Amino acid sequence: QVQLVESGGGLVQPGGSLRLSCATSGIIFSVYNMAWYRQAPGKQRELVAAVTTGPLINYADSVKGRFTISRDNAKATVYLEMNSLKPEDTAVYYCKAHRSMPYREYWGQGTQVTVSS
Repeated sequence: QVQLVESGGGLVQPGGSLRLSCATSGIIFSVYNMAWYRQAPGKQRELVAAVTTGPLINYADSVKGRFTISRDNAKATVYLEMNSLKPEDTAVYYCKAHRSMPYREYWGQGTQVTVSS
């Protein structure tokens, strides 16, 4: 079966840093596009960063210059380095894997990130 397991979340002070990991199994990781989403209380889920199989990368404007997404195909793992964290970054962060033709999509269970002093 397919599994995506996020880790690395926690409580951090404003201006601090955190690294999230998403370990996958049950998929051919190298042919999947990977992405990080987040959902804050009372808000809709939003795309944070994505890395394709290329690997091409894109970021949400709100995190550009502060976050870095990367992938390690040998470890079948995608990472999100988060720096200069702000209270508005507080959310549950979710890992997603997807491909097209045929379309397949898988989600992790999420990891909580709380930025507070």
